[in-house]
Amino acid sequence: MTNARSHIEGDLAILSYDQDETETIFGQNMTARYHETDTWMRRNGQWQIIAGQVLRYYEDPTPGTIDGSRLPKYAGTYELAAGNTLTLSTDGKLLYRQRGERPKEILVPEANDIFFRKDVEGRILFRFAADGRVDTLIDRRNNEDVIWKKIE
Repeated sequence: MTNARSHIEGDLAILSYDQDETETIFGQNMTARYHETDTWMRRNGQWQIIAGQVLRYYEDPTPGTIDGSRLPKYAGTYELAAGNTLTLSTDGKLLYRQRGERPKEILVPEANDIFFRKDVEGRILFRFAADGRVDTLIDRRNNEDVIWKKIE
């Protein structure tokens, strides 16, 4: 338990803290970080927990390697709705996304055709048409897909 904080107000106490956990699954070590908040109430002279909430901290996946010759296939402009576009570009080594005048963001490869943005939960996937061209960018968030159609 780390970063513990508490607040007591009369017969009510709130405790929040972080937990770093390790689990071993058939010899493989797995780690996870959680933030927990517990609410306690004093009843009949005893402290009793009345509510708790646990949230897992998001962590980026391990970056993967991809075939750099695929990057130009992803580059282009994608449209979500009329006038709402996203541009992907490459310098030959990295893939970038940019919306409007916002700064470019690196799309980090996880595997061929699967990317993520640093510190942003979700994945960017690409769908290919029968002729081998990328025709769709899928912005997957919590297993819900936002579909962008390639327009150039």
